[in-house]
Amino acid sequence: MPQLQNAVLQDRAATPANHTFVPRDIVDGVGTVVESTGVPIGDSRMTVSLKKTASGAYKARVQLTRPVVESSVVNGVTIPTITRQAIADVNFSFASTSTEQERKDLVGMIQSALAPTNILINDTVVKLQGVY
Repeated sequence: MPQLQNAVLQDRAATPANHTFVPRDIVDGVGTVVESTGVPIGDSRMTVSLKKTASGAYKARVQLTRPVVESSVVNGVTIPTITRQAIADVNFSFASTSTEQERKDLVGMIQSALAPTNILINDTVVKLQGVY
């Protein structure tokens, strides 16, 4: 069983930067790590969980949320407000009879699908271009 721990994720900026997410908490089997901005409303967060269904299948979920926060001044008080969020929600489902290699292959294929060189996925998700 993996321990909740730091996760370092690299962005795709012109000069890529590492983003360090540190453990926040575990609630109902869902681990949360955050990249703190100093104001909790603006923290980027990633959650990870695994559940076994009644049928015996395993459901793994990883969700990454990156809020954009802007401050407004009301009666002389600065109030941070989320103006929008970017959310990635990745769900995996495996039969209880799946092998570790089958699971590893699927994760690798998803990782490969998200590479910038994969034009179908990259241009649809990043450039918001429709498929034709």
